[in-house]
Parts: sequence; structure tokens; C-alpha cells
Amino acid sequence: MRFEHLAETDSTNEEAKRRALAGETGPVWIRADRQTAGRGRRGRRWSGGAGNLYATGLYRLETQPAKAAQLSFAAALAVADVAAAAGVDPERITLKWPNDVLVDGRKTAGVLLESGNAPGGGLWLGVGVGINLVDHPEDAERPATDLAAHGRALEPDAALRVLADSFDAWRRRWAEHGFAPVRDAWLARAHGLGGTCVARLEDETVEGVFADLTSEGALRLDLKDGRRRFISAGDIFFPSAR
Repeated sequence: MRFEHLAETDSTNEEAKRRALAGETGPVWIRADRQTAGRGRRGRRWSGGAGNLYATGLYRLETQPAKAAQLSFAAALAVADVAAAAGVDPERITLKWPNDVLVDGRKTAGVLLESGNAPGGGLWLGVGVGINLVDHPEDAERPATDLAAHGRALEPDAALRVLADSFDAWRRRWAEHGFAPVRDAWLARAHGLGGTCVARLEDETVEGVFADLTSEGALRLDLKDGRRRFISAGDIFFPSAR
């Protein structure tokens, strides 16, 4: 596994994509001090200050995109290990579907997986991670925090080593045993599990109880009328969860 450092780039995910399409196979983790066009899920801008971690791991896989998407949950587990390495009490760390890591209910990190057909066959996978290590935006859409506020400051390179090692361990476990161990570990830290959940979808809003995570990574909502809804994309909120 290689590590590369850039002073500035538009987006570490875009940098990984450019390299993948040029034939690079990885595994390599690309870290930038600053992103001029960092983005999160659904194209939302990812903002953050100096000293935080902005990185993307580039991998080559022999699998389908839908299956590779399961690795977003492995990445979230790896971020939780970074938080623990920063001295954050593990009981305060939760994982919010589909791709956020929270401390005391406040967002401290996000994951953005992207993939595509690799030159020569197979699938390239970019595992984009942004972690608020020492700074967080005060004007974020949802409450945010940083790891240093709950533990100690980690240098970005040190945080990246923990992240990459943990993700690679989960990736190997996933490759050998499938999604089940990743799913079980993620559910053990799931934010709002068993509580009321509001899902804002493209053309409707649905409310129910967050009951489970399916074997494909969809969120299962149990509705009041006894029906089940399976959410694979959307914004979710937990009115009473912390």
C-alpha cells in the first residue's frame, strides 16, 4: 500500500478517478492538505479547515459496483477506529446510514465511494473520506464537531495510517467472508437503530422505525401500518436519537 501527499487538489476523489482511468491500479491513498472542490454525497460541498483529513484510497476490484458499494460501511468502521485512536470514547461514536460518522450525534466524518470500469477490465474503486480532526464548520447543514473536541488532535498522516490499515483489514474480511461481518459490526454502532426515522426520498417522505440493514446495505423501515420499506437512497433523520 502506498501513500501520497498533495498540497492542493480539486478533490481527492477526482484525483483518484483520473489516476484510475489512466491505468493506475493501487492500492494507494491520496491525501491533500486542501481541496478546492471537495464534495460529499449527492454532490454536496464538503468544507473543512486546515489540519483535517481529506483522502481517497484507490483500489482495483473484480466485482460488480453494487457489491463494491458495501465497502462504504467498511470505510465507516475504519473511521470509527480513527476516532478511537484520537481518544474518543467508543460509546460516543455512532455510524449513521449511509455514510456518516458521528460523535455525540454530531457529524465528524463522511464517506463517498465512487467506482467505474477500469482500463483492461475490473472495477476501480475510490474510497473518499473526510474527517474533521481539529476543526469543523459552524454553519453546516447538520450539527458538526471534530475529534479533538472529544479526545486529542491527530496529525492527518497518523490518522490516515489508522484509516488505511483498518479499512484494508475490513476489505480483506469482506473479500473472504462477504458483507455479513461488516454488516454486523456496523449495526452494532448504528445511529438510531430501533428508533423513529424519517426518510426524505426523491418524491415522498416516509416515517417508520429503523429496524435493520439488509444484506445489500439498504435501510429497512418498519411502518406503522405494518409494511416494510427498504431505503437505498435518500436523506434520513432521527428526531430523538443522540
